[in-house]
Amino acid sequence: MIARPPLLIPLLALAGFLALLGVVATDWAPLERFDLAVSDALRRWGQEHPAVIDVTRVATDTAAGASMVGVGIALIVYFLATRQRAVVLFCVLAMVCVPAVRALLHWLLHHPRPLDPFVLVDSNSFPSGHSSNAATMAVGAILLFWPRLARLGRILLVTAAVLFAVAIGMTRLILLAHWPVDVLGAWLLALAALPLLAHAVTLPRPNPLHALSMIKASFK
Repeated sequence: MIARPPLLIPLLALAGFLALLGVVATDWAPLERFDLAVSDALRRWGQEHPAVIDVTRVATDTAAGASMVGVGIALIVYFLATRQRAVVLFCVLAMVCVPAVRALLHWLLHHPRPLDPFVLVDSNSFPSGHSSNAATMAVGAILLFWPRLARLGRILLVTAAVLFAVAIGMTRLILLAHWPVDVLGAWLLALAALPLLAHAVTLPRPNPLHALSMIKASFK
């Protein structure tokens, strides 16, 4: 079973993501000023708290690509063992689609990262990779385990998932690895993609015999 939130949620997230993509691609000045102001403030704060920066460097790697792949493989193995094919397909698509969109945008869109970061990453910036990984794991966990939990379990699941995604996004900002728009774009990308994939893999399969009987009935 996979939870399927109302389509309005991923469609609004997709609209927000596309709007952000548009302002990033056109170098919208107000957004650039905001991103620069936040990053400058975080740079000053980080220089005053080097110990926090050291801890943040370790914490941010919990959402590295290898972590998402490891979690995904573990889930695939489990759901294969329990013969839940739609769930397996959902996990595979989640592991492939979000990173593929991110990689494509990094290739197509020239959006440099903040200057003088506390970690060195050589690629374009929008959307954030670690943040999209964290959001993918968070939204995926909610969709997969929501139907399997009671009310208290659902509250704890959503709380933990949101805190994880937000915390990883904050590490990318603190380390000056990304601009705020990159992190927000990553969250919106996952929030759009995962529910849409959940709807896609749970669509009812067409019944060829039923379709054939309908065709025959139309000729009577």
